[in-house]
Amino acid sequence: MIRRSSGFLTQMYALTDFITVQIVFFLAWWVKFESGWLEYENPLPLQSYFLWSLIYGGIAVVTGFTVGFYTPKRRKRFSYDLIRIIQVHLISLLGLLSIFFMLKIVDISREFLALFLIGNMFFITSYRLVVKEGLKNIREQGYNRQFVLILGAGTLGRRFYENLLHYPELGYEVIGFLDDFHNEHPSQYSDYKPIIGGIDRLESVLNDTLIDEVIIALPLNAHEKFGTIIAVCEKAGVKTLIIPDYFDYLPARPYFDNFAGIPLINVRDIPLDELRNRIIKRSFDIIFSLVCIVITLPLLLLIAIGIKLTSPGPVIFKQERVGLNRRRFNMYKFRSMLLQTNEQSDTEWTVENDPRRTKFGAFLRRTSLDELPQFFNVLLGHMSVVGPRPERPYFVEQFKEEIPKYMVKHHIRPGITGWAQSNGYRGDTSIKERIKHDIFYIENWTFFFDIKIILRTIINGLINRNAY
Repeated sequence: MIRRSSGFLTQMYALTDFITVQIVFFLAWWVKFESGWLEYENPLPLQSYFLWSLIYGGIAVVTGFTVGFYTPKRRKRFSYDLIRIIQVHLISLLGLLSIFFMLKIVDISREFLALFLIGNMFFITSYRLVVKEGLKNIREQGYNRQFVLILGAGTLGRRFYENLLHYPELGYEVIGFLDDFHNEHPSQYSDYKPIIGGIDRLESVLNDTLIDEVIIALPLNAHEKFGTIIAVCEKAGVKTLIIPDYFDYLPARPYFDNFAGIPLINVRDIPLDELRNRIIKRSFDIIFSLVCIVITLPLLLLIAIGIKLTSPGPVIFKQERVGLNRRRFNMYKFRSMLLQTNEQSDTEWTVENDPRRTKFGAFLRRTSLDELPQFFNVLLGHMSVVGPRPERPYFVEQFKEEIPKYMVKHHIRPGITGWAQSNGYRGDTSIKERIKHDIFYIENWTFFFDIKIILRTIINGLINRNAY
């Protein structure tokens, strides 16, 4: 019944999306051509526009199936749906524009197309959110359940069971456990679902009981049983999921790679390892840094004059930092201190009321204006707008021995700002917390995550009370 309802829900989503597209068409038509809110001249007949709306709806549904938008997403967050909605409708619009180009159709209102696109994204997102929240409430009340059987009643199986109890909105119900070495749970776990037999009972349980998913939570030394277990589950048409006995060493979303024909688990899932993501991030870096340089050019000149008038020495301070793949580069900043030796600047930590600072330099550091030349580092490819902050080689060698996973931050380009900095970990703050935030950013990067960090940096203000 659950499998049939999942398929029915998929079909209903596709049909509802198509109908929503047509409703949005009439709404966009009214706003553009009937409401009087926008100017227009001699629009094409309604029938002509409606034909393209039907074609657009068809493209959107086909694209949705292609990108996995209509696959069951019980375990996924709504952000996954949001990204897919944007992706589907941008692709659909490009498809429609391509048809216009091939047929040499130019008499289409661009304002209408913009209203149509934005309306589709807004209304489909809204009703999908309502449906998702409604399904969560239904599942919490015990309906629309999926039934799970856990193989292994040891530490791994019990831990999975405990975690599942914390997410009732997912709608999973554990039927019981199968285990070869335990007949019942220890007394402190007596309220758990029962152990209903050994692994050899798997086939009979699947035949007699409605099971949707089997979770293999067996220790590594039981791996020789996996082949038989998976074969039994596939014969019964039941999904099989394996919890690795070493899952504590894996990221939250492990990435599977293929090397020499052998599937491998990538211990550190880095979205920016994908060429497409690197191109998106690098393109944004170049455009954003160019815009910032042009906008702040008068300010850059004023700061340069201020430095020259308040202390002798160069305007720009270059300092060696460790960047992508542990490669070293010269990071640029406006000079905020008196002239000093390389050994001093490379090995001494800045402290509060540091006597090496100039008065004008203290202002620059406090307001983060000394960081502006790093946009040139971004253009040169040394840095990104968003990423972990780069550190001096001397301190990198020190921190990598003291801070677990410190060197993971060098898997991507360093940034002018980052997830740690936007959460207040700037200047003289916990290195461990910074690394924790940096690794979260590295493993969860998306383009919109970068935008969020930039906006948080701007909203929270550039003034840093921890910058000495």
